[in-house]
Amino acid sequence: MATTKPGERKLQILQTLASMLEQPKGAKITTAALAARLEVSEAALYRHFASKAQMFEGLIEFIESTIFGLINQITEREENGLQQAHAIAAMLLNFAERNRGMTRVIIGDALVNEDERLQARMNQFVDRVELALKQALRLAATQGQGDEAQAAARAGIIASYVIGRWHRFAKTGFRHSLADGAPAQLAMLLA
Repeated sequence: MATTKPGERKLQILQTLASMLEQPKGAKITTAALAARLEVSEAALYRHFASKAQMFEGLIEFIESTIFGLINQITEREENGLQQAHAIAAMLLNFAERNRGMTRVIIGDALVNEDERLQARMNQFVDRVELALKQALRLAATQGQGDEAQAAARAGIIASYVIGRWHRFAKTGFRHSLADGAPAQLAMLLA
């Protein structure tokens, strides 16, 4: 096997795990199956990660850093609160469309038989996404576009909409495009 630079093998393991998660009806992902896909021994996996839970934590760290980095870019670039909320929701759908395996992690589908702290972390992730939407809608209210008292409720509705779209996307084997109807639906939710 070709020599890899430090950190490359770890990234390769995470990319392969994410790729395997794109198979919605695939077999349970075991370290043996992951090692076979990478053409390495299970011991080689454990040189980079102490457990399969740590591998999932690596994926979750990627999801969190990517999503919240993009949210920060949106809020820095867009001054209009409603446009921020719309852009955040659209980005969340786009991220899932481009990262199918990660979508299964976000909705907890891939975490069913894993350490429960992983699901708790994804629940916190969703709470933080909803908070970002709430902040955008509160900003919109200060700009005369909505009621600040309803910002939390609207953020909850939009977060639930996005989560529902993620679930439908994953549960249908990624056949229903997340972009289909989303602009009109988001416009109605943010009207």
